[in-house]
Parts: sequence; structure tokens; C-alpha cells
Amino acid sequence: MMSADPPVITVDGPSGAGKGTLCYQLAKRLQWHLLDSGALYRVTALAALEAGIDLSVADAGAKVLGEPGAAINDGSANAVSEAIAAIARNLAVSFVPSANGGTRVMLSNSDVSTRIRLDDCSELASKVAALKAVRVALLERQKQMAKAPGLVADGRDMGTVVFPNAPLKFFLTASSQARAERRRDQLLAQGQSVTLARLLEAIEERDARDKSRVESPLVPAADAIVVDSTELSAEQVLVRALQEAEVRNLLTS
Repeated sequence: MMSADPPVITVDGPSGAGKGTLCYQLAKRLQWHLLDSGALYRVTALAALEAGIDLSVADAGAKVLGEPGAAINDGSANAVSEAIAAIARNLAVSFVPSANGGTRVMLSNSDVSTRIRLDDCSELASKVAALKAVRVALLERQKQMAKAPGLVADGRDMGTVVFPNAPLKFFLTASSQARAERRRDQLLAQGQSVTLARLLEAIEERDARDKSRVESPLVPAADAIVVDSTELSAEQVLVRALQEAEVRNLLTS
């Protein structure tokens, strides 16, 4: 007997593997809702930064804003975590389809789609995501996004923690070199000056941090289908995903 819960397809994996493209294409094809969990952590990092919180949470001299406008000189990483978690619980964030495809991320009615994708925000988001209090704060919000007719969830622990009972799970990966090259091309197209060596270093550092963190480390779910996109086009990855969805009777008529 099938569950009455809305079906969920999870796509986990490291940055630059093509998760965002695959999830957007799947959600569009199936006419399902889309959850970009990475955007939630990026927005949390941005909101904390704008609130004046020092996100170098491991530093003993971290400055914490416990309440708006009230500075607390507390070097406790735990206090920093709780302050950021409070921000996460109260995020005024929404996802809006853009006119030319993709999704716009709105924070308090401001479009932060571009800002949260910059490298500094990516690094901060990875650090914020390692905090247990923040992950707990965002967990329920993510679960609540599973609504009919279904949800495509993009992240790093969607299949292992957030939606462990999802009927279809993917773990999308690619070599660090390929992911660095993709990111370089993306940034160059935006007119930014970047070096491949620096991008590769940043990706490998983030991979190590995401895989070794205590809270929800980046690992494939036991029942996830692992897809290496290093030599595959976005279209080829989509075809593979749709084939697996069809086998599970998840495709809409």
C-alpha cells in the first residue's frame, strides 16, 4: 500500500555536480514543488551576516548579536550557533519562479538570488550548515515543503536526514576538477575574475568540511542512485533521472 504522503525525489551531492539544474528540470517536467535547501542555508548565512553576527563561529573571540541591536561579547561557539538558529527560524524567505526560467530567492521581499551564489556566501553557508542548532531550526521548515503533487529536494542530506523515506533518491557527484571548471565558466560569464586553482582549492576544502562534519555529513543514502556527471551533459543526467522516476511510476501523465 502506497503512503498518503506526497512523493519526494531527493538529489544530494557536492557543490557544482549539477544538482540545481537537475532539480529545476525535474520539478518543471513533473510540475512538482522545488526545495533548494542550499539556498536556505545561504540565506541564513546572509541574514546573519547582515545582522552583524561574526560567522567565524570557531573563533574564541566571535561577536554575537543575541537580539537586534544588542551586542553580546561572548566567545562561545554555542552562543553563536543559537543566535544564527534564531535567525533561521524566523527567515522571511520565499522562492519565486523567474520569468526566464529558474527560481528567484526572496529575503524580506528583496531578491537575493545573485548575492547568495557568490563565493563568500557559499563558504559561509557551508560553515553555518555544520551547526546543529541551525540544522534543527531548518529541518522542520524543509519537511513542511513536501506538498502535493510532489517535491524535488536539492541538498546534501535530503535523502539521509530530511526525507529518509523518499521513493527515489539520487546522489549526484563529479570530479572536483570538473566542478571547478564549471564554476569558473559560470563566474566568467558573469564578468567576474577568477582562477581555476583557487576555485579548485575552495571546492576541495568545502568537500572535506561537508564530509567530515558531525551533523549530517555529506554521504549518499544507502538506497540512493549514485550518478557521476563528470562526463555527462545536463540532458543526459535528466534522462537518467526520468528513467528512474518512470520505473517508480512517478511521472505524471
